[in-house]
Amino acid sequence: MAEPKKIPKDYYLFREGDGPDAMYIIKSGGFAITKTKGSSEIVLAEIKAGAMVGEMALFDLKPRSANVKALKDSEVIALPYEGLLKQLESLPVWVKAIMKTMNENMREANKKIKMLENPNAESERFAPHVINKLISIINYVGNRYGQKEGDALVIPQNRLRNTTIQIFQEATNKMQSMLQALESLGFMKVEDLGEGKQKISNFQPDTLFNFVDWYNEWLFKQDKDKVQVSEEDVKLLTGAVHFAKKVEPNNKNIRKINLTEIQNDSMKELGFLIKADDFNGLIEKKLLTEKIMEEKGVFIGIMLEEIEPLAKNWKIVWDLKKVLR
Repeated sequence: MAEPKKIPKDYYLFREGDGPDAMYIIKSGGFAITKTKGSSEIVLAEIKAGAMVGEMALFDLKPRSANVKALKDSEVIALPYEGLLKQLESLPVWVKAIMKTMNENMREANKKIKMLENPNAESERFAPHVINKLISIINYVGNRYGQKEGDALVIPQNRLRNTTIQIFQEATNKMQSMLQALESLGFMKVEDLGEGKQKISNFQPDTLFNFVDWYNEWLFKQDKDKVQVSEEDVKLLTGAVHFAKKVEPNNKNIRKINLTEIQNDSMKELGFLIKADDFNGLIEKKLLTEKIMEEKGVFIGIMLEEIEPLAKNWKIVWDLKKVLR
C-alpha cells in the first residue's frame, strides 16, 4: 500500500482547476471542500478520516471542480489513476459502463443543481468581459514570462495560476475552461505532464492579443455605435472575404465582388450556398457597400483590410460562446 502523505493544516491537497492525477483516502485529520469566489472561498462540505476524495475524475480526467483544504494536520493515501485504470481493465465491460455512467450522472446532477440555484450562473460565468479578462491574463503571462519553443509560446502554469487568483481574483477552474476552449479551437495545446502539472503552448499569441484589443474597444463603445455581428453574419463575411481576395482594389481600396458569381461558386468553393439577397443585412449594417448595378452584373464592395479582421474576431467570439456553454 502507498505511504501516507502528510498535509499540514491550511494546506491544499489540490485546488480548483488543477489537473487530476489521483484519488485519496483520508487516513487521519479532516478537509474542507471549498469553491473559490473572487478572493474568498465558500465551504461546501467537510470530510473526515475514512472518506475518499478526488474520485470523480477517474473516468473523464476533467480538472478538479473544487479545492480540498486541510482543516488540521492530516494524512492521506494517494491512489494514482494510472494504477487504478489498469485494475479497472480487468473488470467486466458492464461494470465499467455502470461506474462511468454513475460518474457522468453525478457531474450532470451537480451542474443542474447549480443552475437551479442560480439560473444565470453559466451566462455570468463567461460573460463577454470575463472572456476578455481571461484571455488578457493569458496574453500578459505569456508575454511577460513565456518562453519561445519553436512556433509556440510556452506559458508557465504556476505563474498563470497565481496571476489568475492573486492579481485578477478569478477562479482557476474558469481559466482551465478557457484554456480547454482555446485548445479546442486550435489556438493552444494543453499537455498533462502528471502530478497536476501542465505544459501550456500558445500557437497564436498575436491573434489573441489583437482579439483582446478589438473586443475591449467594442465592449466599451456606446450602444448606438456598436454593430452587432451574428453567427450567420460571420459566415457571410467570411465568404465575402474569400471572393474579395480574388480581385484587385480600386483607388479607394474597395474590392467589388460579383453577386452572381458568388451565388454560382459559393457551394463549390465554401461548402455552403450564399444567395445575393443574403448580404442585405450586412449592407444595412454598412459593413458592405450598397449594391452596384453594372453591365457585367450586380456587385457589392468590401474593404478587405477592415472586414477580414472583423470576421475573424467575431468568429472567435461565437466559437468561444459555443464551447464555453
